[in-house]
Amino acid sequence: MSDFTAQNVTSEPRVAEGEAGFGDYFALLKPRVMSLVVFTALVGLLVAPGGVSPMIGFTAILFIALGAGASGALNMWYDADIDAVMKRTAKRPVPAGKVPAGEALALGLWLSALSVAMLGLATNWVAAGLLAFTIFFYAVVYSMWLKRATPWNIVIGGAAGSFPPMIGWAAVTGDVSLASVLMFGLIFMWTPPHFWALALFMKSDYHKAKVPMLTVTHGRKETRKQILIYTVLLVPVALGLAFTSVAGPVYLATAIVLNVIFVKGAWDIWRREEDAAEADNYAVEKRVFKFSLLYLFLSFGALLIDAIWRLI
Repeated sequence: MSDFTAQNVTSEPRVAEGEAGFGDYFALLKPRVMSLVVFTALVGLLVAPGGVSPMIGFTAILFIALGAGASGALNMWYDADIDAVMKRTAKRPVPAGKVPAGEALALGLWLSALSVAMLGLATNWVAAGLLAFTIFFYAVVYSMWLKRATPWNIVIGGAAGSFPPMIGWAAVTGDVSLASVLMFGLIFMWTPPHFWALALFMKSDYHKAKVPMLTVTHGRKETRKQILIYTVLLVPVALGLAFTSVAGPVYLATAIVLNVIFVKGAWDIWRREEDAAEADNYAVEKRVFKFSLLYLFLSFGALLIDAIWRLI
């Protein structure tokens, strides 16, 4: 930990030991991220051929969610020094002093072991292996290495958040298929423009925390260009998924509309001059960031509608 970040951690106000409540420990699991994991994993499980009983399906999603929560707790334990100096994250339980770092680590490790073992026993060890690799990738490869080492941290590290639909699929089928790989690819290619749009209007946070986000190392102009590039590269992956067995006309129509809007938003970001963006408080960047969340939800929602339609 650098002197800069260590100083900021210790300068954060501390609360008396024992004041942490259930909400503080739940916050360690990153519930917002967990909700996205649960939804995409659920879609992967429901569109997979063969199907499972409701009880097995519920159990699988429960332990996938706990695995995601374990990743979040381990990330908050390791990133406490960074979180303490970023406005967006300073109130998280560890940097705010509500939960001791050791307890966050213990919770993350315990939930990791529990979620992987129980998913393997409830479904199969392919799904459990993918969950274990996802936790390891997010906590070790991304949090401990990539995030602090390279401006391409989001590109490579985005794989961790892309596995849930593949895990849901494997929980049913015990294997990996083209359809599950393309669901993975959809999230993987979506992640860079999603986070870089956020970084454009949160650059000062990453700069203060000395996180080598692309906006810090290469500047906003290059970040704008990369947002456009990755959004364009997302299109063939999204449309390719439409021609697999898991998709249908609802997904195809939805993918066409969503990708046109997303590319148009990325184009608008690329054309922006920094002075104009700063003058309107990054309104376009914020709009595209918010739309990117809707993009992923509607894309997987359309897959779910097609799956339900096939059953009717």
